[in-house]
Amino acid sequence: MRVGQGSRKILLLIHILTSVGMMGAISCFFALAWLGLVDVGAGPAVYPAMNIITQALIVPLALASLVIGTLQALVTQWGLMRHYWVLLKLVLTLIVVAILLMQTANISLLGTLPADALARPEWATTRFSMVLHAGGGFVVLALTLILSVYKPKGLTPYGWRHRASS
Repeated sequence: MRVGQGSRKILLLIHILTSVGMMGAISCFFALAWLGLVDVGAGPAVYPAMNIITQALIVPLALASLVIGTLQALVTQWGLMRHYWVLLKLVLTLIVVAILLMQTANISLLGTLPADALARPEWATTRFSMVLHAGGGFVVLALTLILSVYKPKGLTPYGWRHRASS
């Protein structure tokens, strides 16, 4: 199914806004996670804020970006399975969203812990994982941005079959 140029541009704009918004929210999350890692005393303020950022911004923007990006691929000439770069973006985004959804419980839990509990060694790994996951998520999203801009050549086998039948 194809849509008109106006609809494609609106979808593209919304996809860019949600994706870049998510990168901004993850940057804020990363800064707070870093502060919580290096200053355990800041934890009671930092981790509830990280939970709010996650629930109110990162999760909705990630899901919106995934849905809108998929819809956009389906209604444009790029297709969802025709080009490796589109397929790679989809897989990377699915991985980011899956990891994000798995981490929301830890983020929420950290937001409820008092300062003395956060200072215990058993929470050091969880605090570090917040920094690691936020940094990794940002890098993966930057890679999807690069793929969107440069659109490396290469058709999937499905793309070759689709081109031959057109």
